[in-house]
Amino acid sequence: MSRFSPHIDRRRALVGAGAAVVAVAALVLVLASPFGRGGRAAASTDNGSPTTLYTVSRQDLSEQTQVSATLGYADPSTISVASGTAPANLQQAQDAAETADATLADDTKALDQARAALDGDTRKLSIDCAGSNAAETGGGGAAGGSAPPCAADSQAMTTASQGVASSASKVQADERAAASAGEVLAQAQSSASLVGPSSSYTMLPAVGAIVRRGGALYGIGGQPVTLLYGSVPQWRAFASGMSPGRDVAELNANLRALGYGPLSGDAFTSATESAVARFQAARSVPATGSLLLGAVVFEPGAVRVTSVTPTNGAPVQAGPVLGITSVRRVITIALDASQQSSVKIGDAVAITLPDNSTTPGRVTYVGSVATTPSSSNQGGGSGAPTIEVDVTPDHPGATGRLDQAPVDVSITTATVGNALVVPVNALLALAGGGYAVEVVIAGVHTLVGVSLGLFDDAEGLVQVRGRLHAGQSVVVPSE
Repeated sequence: MSRFSPHIDRRRALVGAGAAVVAVAALVLVLASPFGRGGRAAASTDNGSPTTLYTVSRQDLSEQTQVSATLGYADPSTISVASGTAPANLQQAQDAAETADATLADDTKALDQARAALDGDTRKLSIDCAGSNAAETGGGGAAGGSAPPCAADSQAMTTASQGVASSASKVQADERAAASAGEVLAQAQSSASLVGPSSSYTMLPAVGAIVRRGGALYGIGGQPVTLLYGSVPQWRAFASGMSPGRDVAELNANLRALGYGPLSGDAFTSATESAVARFQAARSVPATGSLLLGAVVFEPGAVRVTSVTPTNGAPVQAGPVLGITSVRRVITIALDASQQSSVKIGDAVAITLPDNSTTPGRVTYVGSVATTPSSSNQGGGSGAPTIEVDVTPDHPGATGRLDQAPVDVSITTATVGNALVVPVNALLALAGGGYAVEVVIAGVHTLVGVSLGLFDDAEGLVQVRGRLHAGQSVVVPSE
């Protein structure tokens, strides 16, 4: 019996509430025939309707709950275009950085020249103004005469000093501008994207396609966007000089797995650059040794395409490109939340597929958050809260290739070994409560009270405890 459904009421109706008084009469036995697993039966006509005898036995029982479920693929998600710096904007940043560096170089050269002129003026001043030279007038002071050399040198040095100060100030401003342009360029290079304003889709997969590591998910501008395995998404371009990180470790691991060298660690080394160049050459794209943002997509494993948003030739825009799932088959159950404690990870299940074939599986996830079915919200109903329970089939290939299909699942929630069992329809509901079975000993019919244990719906058997033992005969309705 499923402890999750009102089977006990059905069984009470089956055995009848008025079975408290059982007429005992002569029992006529006929040829025995098999009944259930291990039981023996013989015909009887003393109870007003045909009956047979079942031999009480011991055997293993299991208890199941029957639920409806949905077969599909696990881990649905989407792949979207990575946003970053477009090639044209990257070029602008590179041009700005080069211009700032060139201006700094020119102004630094001018500063060096000004300093050299100042050094020359300083040496000349030290000579012209030393000793008696400082007193020489050279005709200075008279009309049409020249200034004393020492005084002229002093004026020249003052002018040169002002020139050095002006040039130094300009160089300092240039250094700040060059540093700022360098930072902008570094950011642009880190986020350099495969996608530009005029980019378009040049390849898209078919729905149902399975893409594995190293395969192309889609194409932009003639370049494939490649699937790699990992849990950290690409959030920056891969290039020489980048800082170490988990994303780089993933890249190295994938390049190694694809046969591009014994790479390891989380740094983008010269070996990584060389491996990326070979990876690109194998895909007929320019072997730059760097991967722009959006050139690869990291997913935990192989993916199955469930939807394609754009069309071939369409311009690339922000937003989803592909709907995907993993290639792992899963059966999803919306289980009544009150039943959560009766189902656990590892429980065995039998899955009945749309073609009525069955295949085994195991419970692999039991949710802890209850939700109200959306249908009850929309229709104003009072649907019971449910939790998600996931089942993984033991033989995924046996589940077919349908993207989604309704299935029935029988969950084995309990087992008991070497149990004393009788058929469920041997139970008699007593007027005062409880159950009994009709035991036949040497032709004498006797009601024996029993307590119930595990129900096995698949076999139609129930575990009983009481003054019974294996080998005794109990009365059951005929088939």
